[in-house]
Amino acid sequence: MTFCGDLQGEPLSPVEDPGGLHPAGSVIDHRHGTAGALSPRALPVAEPEPPRDGRGLALRDDVALMRRVGEGCQASFAVLVERHAAALYRVAARMLGDGHDAEDVVQDCFARMWQNAPRWQPTGAGLVGWLHRVAMNLCFDRKRRFRVVVTDEVPDCADQAPLADRLIEQRQACAQVAAALADLPERYRAALVLCYYENFSNALAAQVLDLNIKAMESLLFRARRQMRELLEARDITCRDVAFAGAADFANSPAGHAFATGAGPRA
Repeated sequence: MTFCGDLQGEPLSPVEDPGGLHPAGSVIDHRHGTAGALSPRALPVAEPEPPRDGRGLALRDDVALMRRVGEGCQASFAVLVERHAAALYRVAARMLGDGHDAEDVVQDCFARMWQNAPRWQPTGAGLVGWLHRVAMNLCFDRKRRFRVVVTDEVPDCADQAPLADRLIEQRQACAQVAAALADLPERYRAALVLCYYENFSNALAAQVLDLNIKAMESLLFRARRQMRELLEARDITCRDVAFAGAADFANSPAGHAFATGAGPRA
């Protein structure tokens, strides 16, 4: 896949929040993807989970767990937090460029999941799509309400042990790529984050962003083209894109596709 070419797409309608409820409470430790203290304000008291079910909860699929969450099962809620917190945090952090803001988004997202669980119905996108759609809406809302600044400065390593030249170059390239991503319009950034960083199929990303496939492909095309222009303005090559994300992005199937010119999965 390349960032070149031109394609006219129809205007995209804004995404509406499928949750529709105000978030409440702190529910997770996002850094480790583990359940934290459950706020009484957000989560009503539930009966203890029968011991015979506890050890098998992690093997259940999202739909089965959400049904139990809708009945007030905090153990099932904790399993879903363990399962999805890390991915939601990655998306929010890349959308907002700030770890603390990403924490707030993830906690709000799981608060809404708890509140909506009694009436949640599975769709083709599943719980993964629903959670990412809520997270994206929260990111869009936060970006509109607060000016989020992403810096392209390289961290000061003067007080640390000398780093190898390769590591320093990698950090510099990573900062440049992150800054270019932050300069994209939010919808373009969302498309690239979902399809390249998170390796979503076009179909799943389209459901998250409330688009049809044709509109999603148009959005991706324009996002890639503008991203390439931003990278070229910073003298960043496709090799640098892969080099910058060696820890996660470039080593993923999506990262290899991004650097070599192949497209995401349809």
